[in-house]
Amino acid sequence: MGPSKGEEEEQSVILISDDEAENTLGSSVLVVDPLEKSALEEEKSEEVVDEECELMVTFCKQANVMPHARYDCTIHLFERTECDTCSPLGKNADICDQCYCYICDKLAAECQNWTTSSLCHCNAHNKSKFWKDQRDFALAGVLVMFNLELTDIDADLRHGGSLLIKFIQELSVEYNKYLVGEKIPPTQHECICPPKLPAGQCNICRSRNTEVVYKYSGVFALVTRFLNQAEQESPKAAAVMYLGAAKEIALHKDPALSWQNLGHTASLKIAVPCLLQRITTQLQRMLVLCDFPKNLYEKFVNFFQSISLPCHCFGFSNSLNVVPWDDMLLTTVLKGQNITGQRTQKGRKMRLWEAFPVIEARVKKLVDKENYKEVVRYLRAVKCNDTKGLVDLQDKIPFYLCKSGDLLAAAHSLLFPVGSLACCPACRVVPFQFELYLKMFRTGSVPAGKDMLDAGPWITVGSPLKDGVLIKQALKLLYSNVSLYRNAKCWSSLIMILGSSSLLEKSGHLHPLSLKEPPLDFQRRVLAASGGLLEELKAKINVSLPPTIFSPQLHHEACLILAVQAIQQMLFCDLPYLNSFLEIALAFGNNFWALRLLLDHLSYEEHVLHGTVNLILRDLSRQKATMLKLWQNLGPQYVGEFLCLFLTCRYQKMQSIGLFALSIITENLHMCPWAKHLCNFFHNAGLRHLPLGTATHHEILKFMNVFEKL
Repeated sequence: MGPSKGEEEEQSVILISDDEAENTLGSSVLVVDPLEKSALEEEKSEEVVDEECELMVTFCKQANVMPHARYDCTIHLFERTECDTCSPLGKNADICDQCYCYICDKLAAECQNWTTSSLCHCNAHNKSKFWKDQRDFALAGVLVMFNLELTDIDADLRHGGSLLIKFIQELSVEYNKYLVGEKIPPTQHECICPPKLPAGQCNICRSRNTEVVYKYSGVFALVTRFLNQAEQESPKAAAVMYLGAAKEIALHKDPALSWQNLGHTASLKIAVPCLLQRITTQLQRMLVLCDFPKNLYEKFVNFFQSISLPCHCFGFSNSLNVVPWDDMLLTTVLKGQNITGQRTQKGRKMRLWEAFPVIEARVKKLVDKENYKEVVRYLRAVKCNDTKGLVDLQDKIPFYLCKSGDLLAAAHSLLFPVGSLACCPACRVVPFQFELYLKMFRTGSVPAGKDMLDAGPWITVGSPLKDGVLIKQALKLLYSNVSLYRNAKCWSSLIMILGSSSLLEKSGHLHPLSLKEPPLDFQRRVLAASGGLLEELKAKINVSLPPTIFSPQLHHEACLILAVQAIQQMLFCDLPYLNSFLEIALAFGNNFWALRLLLDHLSYEEHVLHGTVNLILRDLSRQKATMLKLWQNLGPQYVGEFLCLFLTCRYQKMQSIGLFALSIITENLHMCPWAKHLCNFFHNAGLRHLPLGTATHHEILKFMNVFEKL
């Protein structure tokens, strides 16, 4: 098909360059005009080939004028100078319909500064550094101070920049108010000028005693609101806002000639470091947690280092010198190739030292990725000036080891200090942690969350500790921490864990075991050996349990007897510090033979027996409603066994516990529908005919007669 009439009238071909800045002809548009129209008309079927430049033209038509920068316009000539902004040069102000402003990046007809004196955008072109800087600032706005390329700037950065510009304008107003200060009325001093005037009436003396106070509080409040806003923004926008705010407040000066102690928000030299501390802490965390492109990361850091800090802020000079994730020393530590965090490079010793916010951020990111082994290696090697904060993080090492599935290493790590610390994590373990650690060691399961207190399911991660290892590590923990040792909750947790199966429900509930009472000879042998074992454990000696006693057949029972002996020793020495005993007794569950063994041994010391009984009676008196609810859940079989244990004891003082519990049931029969079954249990147990004390026998008969009459 031949060209249409309109096509025959077209005059040129336009070739658009894809590289505006590097175009050797200096143009963004190249126009090709056919010199001889007849040549194409005569030889329409032939191809025109230029063999020298290997260019082949197969078709030619009149060009459409494409959008172009003013300096590339082919209709109006353009004159170039480096930075002429006074007035339009030559015909630079003339435009065609497709001329664009190089600075505003919109049609020249829409540019408000096309011919404005001192601006003159019509003179702008791409060969001038001045005009390029003007263009960058117009397109990037305040972001130009970060030395960002236009290709680096995305919507988040632009949003942060727009918020920063608004803040800078508001800050300028507030800072100027601060510089004006507040005049405080002078106190009335006696006039010293001749002639002497009455106090307060001499203008010279009054002006001399007038004081100007400069309060930074307004600026501090404005910056604080801006930082609060930054915390809600995306990481890139927030980083721009933090860095811009840091630069602005670093320029602020205190106009007071002498120190004015006005408080931490009103005194500039106190307020600015406080604000910079908040800014640098947030930026440190972001550099670790946020995956900034490397180029952007470096420009943020370089920008902060370029800020001229005042003398009262010199301590922040190297705040953003955060070790990148790909640093050689950090990488070798995380991979386990360097356990000390030190290396020598070119004869210079280097140590993995980081600010505490950086350490917190690294730990968080590694934990979020479930890289628990790397967390442990990092915390053992890194150093910090915030000793307490670092110790708090290092105390979580045993939990992270549990999460990684290495429960044996976790148990040992509780008892050994990290690095140069004077004491081990066991010294700082609290009761709820003690119970959770024992549950993890017993079952090989851990909470699915990232923290010990996270609610949710439990998951299996490794093999449970053997009973012998578990009891040794648990007792060492108790002996290493006095607050645990004197806490009834910890001893009840130990008994409950030892009397439970290694199987764990997803909800975290244990399955209690009902262990058969072992032979008396076996019990005596374990008790005989336990005295020396406990002393060695107290001395932190690596104890080996006798295999003949802690045999595979009766290892559960042997561990429970050893725990009973440990509780007995604790009561003999620390009974006055104990605030409860009932929960220890209840922790034995259906293993009443072990509880009886404990109560029998308490009779060796009468004051210990009386003190223990008084504790249980006090607990029962204070927790009547709780006990009734518990007994309802456990049933008459358990309640009968529990009461018989005390009622049949040969010590009348111990029988009083059973009688008191019986009175609670009698007084609340409406809450004990199972009480009749309890009466049957007493009858089958032969309590009516047992040679009990007079008072005890009378109360049991009285209770049984109530139901026999029904």
